[in-house]
Order: sequence, then C-alpha cells, then structure tokens
Amino acid sequence: MSKGRVCLAYSGGLDTSCILAWLIDEGYEVVAFMADVGQEEDFEAARAKALKVGAKAVHIKDVRKKFVTDVVFPAVQANASYENDYLLGTSLARPVICEAQIEVAKQEKCDYVSHGCTGKGNDQVRFELGYYALQPSIKVITPWRIPEFFNRFAGRQALLDYAALKGIPVTQTKAKPFSTDENLYHISYEAGVLEDPDVSFHDWQLTVNPEDAPAAGEKIAIDFVAGVPVRVENLSDGTSVPAAAAAEGSDPLALFLYLNTLGRRNGIGRIDIVENRFIGLKSRGCYETPGGTILVKAHKDLEGLTMDREVRKLRDELSFKLAEKWYNGFHFAPETKVMLDAIASTQGNISGRVRLNLRQGCVTILGRKALHPKTCLYNAELASMDSSLSDAGAGAWSFNPQDSEGFIKILSMRIRLWSAQQKAAQQGKQS
Repeated sequence: MSKGRVCLAYSGGLDTSCILAWLIDEGYEVVAFMADVGQEEDFEAARAKALKVGAKAVHIKDVRKKFVTDVVFPAVQANASYENDYLLGTSLARPVICEAQIEVAKQEKCDYVSHGCTGKGNDQVRFELGYYALQPSIKVITPWRIPEFFNRFAGRQALLDYAALKGIPVTQTKAKPFSTDENLYHISYEAGVLEDPDVSFHDWQLTVNPEDAPAAGEKIAIDFVAGVPVRVENLSDGTSVPAAAAAEGSDPLALFLYLNTLGRRNGIGRIDIVENRFIGLKSRGCYETPGGTILVKAHKDLEGLTMDREVRKLRDELSFKLAEKWYNGFHFAPETKVMLDAIASTQGNISGRVRLNLRQGCVTILGRKALHPKTCLYNAELASMDSSLSDAGAGAWSFNPQDSEGFIKILSMRIRLWSAQQKAAQQGKQS
C-alpha cells in the first residue's frame, strides 16, 4: 500500500535521481517536477531518466519570464546584494520554483513535497519556507535530514553504488570537484575543492576570461522606465532589444538574456567570496552574474540623477534588509511584501538612459540622461562652480555662496561643543 504521493523537485542529477528511487523504495508514489529557470539542461533527457527510475509523471515548467519580471527586476530596483557582494542569484530563483512546484503538487493531489537540499545549506530553508507559505498544510520530506538516508549515503560512492544497483544512468565521476547551481541570473560554484578558501578557482563556465575578452569592448545604452529596464541598445553594432521595428513594449526575458550575452563575452560578473550562511556557518562561493552585474550598475547610476537623497538613504536601508530576507528564504513573509511595496514606490522617477562601456571584466559608466526633465534632480546651473551660472536661477532658486557660512556654523555646533568638552576634561586630568 502506498504511503502517499510525493512531488519531488528533480534536477536529473545523481542526488535527486537517487532520492527518487529511495522514495519509491520507501513506499511512496513520486511525481517529478522540474523548473526551467534558464539553466543549461537537457530537460527531455531528464524527463526520460525520471520515468526510467520510476516516476509516475514528470512536469517541466518554464518560469523564466516570471523569474525576470517578478523577482529579478524588483531585485534590481532594490540594488539588492547580500553582504555587499552577492547578487542573490540562487536565492532569487527559489520563490518561483516553489510556486510552480506547489501548483504541480496540487494538480497531482500530492500529500508531500520533497527536495534534494542538504541539511547544512541555505536552500533547505528557502524551499521549505516557500512551501509552507504557499500551502500551509503541506508535508515535507527532506531525505538529507533523515538518518536512514544520510547514514546510508554518507559519501558520493554510496550514491554511485545505489545508482548502479537501481540501473540509474549517471555521467558523474566518483570525485566531483565542486557543485553548481545555474539559472538565467547566475551560476554558483561551491563545496568540494572550494571548501579550501585559499584554493584559486579557474573553472568559470559562463564568462570568457576577462584577459581574453575583446580589448575594444562594447558600448551599450540601457533605457529604464520606473526603475525597470525596457530597452538595451548596442551602440557598437546597432543591435536593439527589443528591436527598433518591434511593436511598443519590451520583452523582459529577451532583454535580460541579451544582457547576459553581452556580459558573458566581455568577462563581466565574476566574484569569489566567503559568505555567512543563515544557519550560522561560513561558506565559500564563486559566482558569475553577467547580465545582473551590468543592470545593477546602470540602475544605481540613474538613481544618482533622479532620486532624492533622503529617499535613497531610506531605500538603501530597506535594500540591506530585503537582501537578507531573500538570502534567508523569507520571500513570502509579510515584512518582505512591505519592503517590496515601499521600494517600488521609490522608483517612479527612475526613468532615463544610461550609457556604459563593457570591457574585459569591467563595467564603466559613460553618461546618463533622465527621460523627462522634470524627473531629473540634477541642476547643472545650480551645481556649477561658475558663479555666473549658479546665480542664473534668480529668486528662490539662486545660490548665494554666503549662505554656506551659516549652514556650516550650525552643522559645526555639535562638534565644537563636544571638542570643547573633551579638551576641558583633558585639562582637568592634567591639573
């Protein structure tokens, strides 16, 4: 008699193939689920493999566009990065995967959902918080936290032996140098040889070596409307995405994929860091985020032209917290929705064009222009060091250098009082 029906997040790799077979051995009926988030994967080969192992059905969902519009672009509006470096590629993909998996679980009338995340990583938290938020009554099977499973499969050789026993086709070798996770926003590399933080990493897969990228680079322009990219124009070869002849409106997926193409061939977006996992351990990770690195750089620059200083400070505070929430798996939490809504409200004036140079791993700003004069908070005449220009805006808008004297005196009052107090205390000690 079946113990119930399970919807397994399946990758086609050794771990989840063995989990699929193990769940069947344990008496469950298993439905395999795969999400296309832009990873380079032979989905039909994975489907055939899952069915061969014994899956009752295999569902493959293309969630790439939803990933870009619902998560990546809001992350760009927030300039979100974890610990100032990591652009959150893995954690940002998890919410759309969870949504699609829960939809399949409901469709297939599953009693359980399952995944192949380890008991030491962040992903177990991200997936399960997503599952419970989307279907509070769902039950989760996490093999890598079940003693009968992790004691039996204590090493990679045990998985390979089990795969051979079950007739599961594998292409992996007994010694895998590191693990990867890929989607259209990035690819990550961790574990294995990378667990030594002093071992240099050379096996980048997405981007060309910056030293081998074209020396001339490429000049591009990105158009934003309300903080969202709507067009990328290659000023070097004339390519425009969406195409200039196309109907009005942008194809977010095509636009982002083109940015990835540009970033890849110019060696953009590599980082090698040690980060703090949510569960308290430190982890070394290497990441490639080609299109995202370009997009965040351009968006930040345009904000300098069009966003109020105090609004930007407040948004930056929220961005720090939002990145932490995303990294830790709280995408569906109420506080995350509040922060996303607040950040979206800051983006109304972030419309304009940013020109950039992509060259051998570097992204350099060449210039920026607001879409509408009224959304631009930069006033060249007021900012000018040329007194004839700074006085040009007569009346309330003119700038008199003498006004700075009172401004500085008021600002310095607190510092002068503190300094005087410190000197008096020092003199008291000496007398």
